Amino acid sequence: MADRPIRVLIVDDHPAVRRGLRAFLELAGGLEVTGEAADGISALDLVAATAPDVVLLDMVLPGMDGVEVLHELRRRELPARVLVVTSFTDRSRLLPAIRAGARGYLSKDVDPIALVAAVRSVAAGHLLLEPDAAAALAGGAPGGSPLTAREREVLVLLADGRSNREIARSLRVAEKTVKTHVSSILLKLGLADRTQAALYAVRSGLAGD
Repeated sequence: MADRPIRVLIVDDHPAVRRGLRAFLELAGGLEVTGEAADGISALDLVAATAPDVVLLDMVLPGMDGVEVLHELRRRELPARVLVVTSFTDRSRLLPAIRAGARGYLSKDVDPIALVAAVRSVAAGHLLLEPDAAAALAGGAPGGSPLTAREREVLVLLADGRSNREIARSLRVAEKTVKTHVSSILLKLGLADRTQAALYAVRSGLAGD
């Protein structure tokens, strides 16, 4: 990807929002907008046709909402990474999106410079959440954490670079138990691997940089 622009597809049902996002991205350099979609079905067709690296996806769309689009992208094995850009940042909407495979979550009033940085970060494979969104996933919002207390302990140790064996020794449990906890953490948070889990732990304040 280093020798070509990052390809971005914009999905939002409001034309003014799409125009604004396109303008921010095209001014940034190193980014190429492959198209725009106003609904979920068109978005899926354009992802298949234009092979974007990153999809900027609104959560509220006519016909098929953002979470349904995320599930369908996964079902069709389309590799684009999704950065949700929406007006809604409450945990009830955030968690399903991350579980469905969103790699980042930003509100629509995000600073243009931060938006461009987010696109580049997600294209590079990182998980990117605003501080409020990360805090919600970590349990800072009403409703409690999606992780159990033990899973949070495992996540902190994982972010510290510990192997499963080292985590097992530290917590005095079987290594098999640690593997189960790690799998559960990845599933609950919609993460692909240990590296993304470590990044999540840092961004959410559970672990230090």
